Amino acid sequence: MNIFNWMKDEIKAVLETMAGSEGWPEGLPFDRITAEPPRDASHGDIATNAAMVLAKPVGAKPRAIAEPLAEALNRLDAVDSVEVAGPGFINIRLSPSVWQAQVGRMLEAGTAYGASAMGAGRKVNVEYVSANPTGPLHAAHARGAVFGDALAALLEKAGFEVAREYYINDAGAQVDTLARSTYLRYREALGETVTIPDGHYPGEYLKDVGRAIAEQDGDKWLSEPEEAWLEPMRSVAIKLMMADIEKDLIALGIRMDRFSSERALVEDRAVDRVLAKLEADGLVYTGVLEPPKGKTPDDWEPRPQLLFKATQFGDDVDRPLKKSDGSWTYFSNDIAYHLDKLERGFPEMIDVWGADHGGYVKRMKAAVTAITGGAGDLDVKLCQLVHLFDGGKPVRMSKRAGTFVTLADVLEAVGPDVLRFIMLTRRNDQTLEFDYQKVSEQSRDNPVFYVQYAHARACSVIRNAGEAFGADAVLDPALSKASMGSLTDPDEIGLIKLLAGWPRIVESAAEAHEPHRVAFYLGDVAAAFHGLWNKGREDARLRFILEDDRETTLARMALVRATATVVASGLGVMGVTPVEELRE
Repeated sequence: MNIFNWMKDEIKAVLETMAGSEGWPEGLPFDRITAEPPRDASHGDIATNAAMVLAKPVGAKPRAIAEPLAEALNRLDAVDSVEVAGPGFINIRLSPSVWQAQVGRMLEAGTAYGASAMGAGRKVNVEYVSANPTGPLHAAHARGAVFGDALAALLEKAGFEVAREYYINDAGAQVDTLARSTYLRYREALGETVTIPDGHYPGEYLKDVGRAIAEQDGDKWLSEPEEAWLEPMRSVAIKLMMADIEKDLIALGIRMDRFSSERALVEDRAVDRVLAKLEADGLVYTGVLEPPKGKTPDDWEPRPQLLFKATQFGDDVDRPLKKSDGSWTYFSNDIAYHLDKLERGFPEMIDVWGADHGGYVKRMKAAVTAITGGAGDLDVKLCQLVHLFDGGKPVRMSKRAGTFVTLADVLEAVGPDVLRFIMLTRRNDQTLEFDYQKVSEQSRDNPVFYVQYAHARACSVIRNAGEAFGADAVLDPALSKASMGSLTDPDEIGLIKLLAGWPRIVESAAEAHEPHRVAFYLGDVAAAFHGLWNKGREDARLRFILEDDRETTLARMALVRATATVVASGLGVMGVTPVEELRE
């Protein structure tokens, strides 16, 4: 239950009655009314802008609407008090019994608590990672991978039908370079001494690929020209690189629903069909682009080119669709790929890219609008860099990759749960520092430990209560029926309010495409829970377990269990396994 949505419905019901009795005009903007926590918690539990929204269309001053609305809301059993503030804002304070009742609902729902029907009937394609299959995933890929996977899980929690997708960039010059680099490692596997030229991939990971081809084909390709061995080398290298990438993703807890091939789209003439559609819509022409200011992009050439009218859809300049050799630009292939997404039933698309693709966003959004006739909606989330440290010292290279730290290296050092959590402790558009030592510390400064400790501590308290009052007494079905009337301390009610806000966090984070909000929220829950536990150490009456007061103990156990449930629900969205015990 989203208590804020419930109150918004109550507010609308009162306003509809007022509209009928006062003769207000029809078509009032009730959809713009909000019910949300006030900025200052001392003002109440829920604030609404209803009077401010309706004043102009009704033709009345905000307070003339707010005051009778406040009187009507104050008569609701669930409401403790209502105040009109300033020009017409309304602050509502709910009765303690309303909050106490939420604890039982949390236990009845279990980790499904917070799930929403907001996205029901809507399909979303989330494309993330999509690294070139020219080497193993590295630490920067990890951030986009975790962000995309958590966003997909968050959208599912909010009721959307989500497809997780990886776009394999297996067409173009970079995979031809991969094939040539692989050929050198193939010759090396057959006993030759080779030198890796500049512009090739020098990583030792290709030695395994070269050996695999040598074992399969022997010296078959040694005397053949490049046109004979290029495609076999490319195909095998891509296949083995993607197997390696998928293995790393699974180790990180990520399983894609689909791997889409750029090469397959081109060979299926999907790009030709896109061009035909753009031509039919009058959105392409042959022209010469002005030389760009600053760094020259790869797709600029001082010659007549086939151009897409990107400026008609918000881009800065029109964009080339073909290279001088007659092959398609990457942009053309990407247009075909996004049209393919729409044709597969995904009008809502989210792409997670690295920060170095920031200049590509406008043209891609313009192309999606054009090729889908406005039916497709693309949101691009850029993930900023990750700086790796170990005890404050930068970590920049991997033995296997040579020039960067692989995802496998990081997973080996800290494990998937720590990596996933830390990657979500900053907004995706902010640079993130990841220090191996700091993320392994058992201290409040380590957000992973702090949140996991809250869950483990809650589980420990429940076990201790089970020993005192019997294991059956502290099972969720029993605790959900406990009398919650003894939960009256301000910090107890404060924790309940925070937990009851989880459904709202799910919806607002899903709507904004911001999974980091979950990590921030769990940090707040952990702080409130640890604070309540510490308060019991200072005041014996507030301890979770009172052996001479069964009723109060069971009510507090319900709250403790509800805390563990919400933390587990949030960690589930993040793809992190909650722990029941923490060991040194």
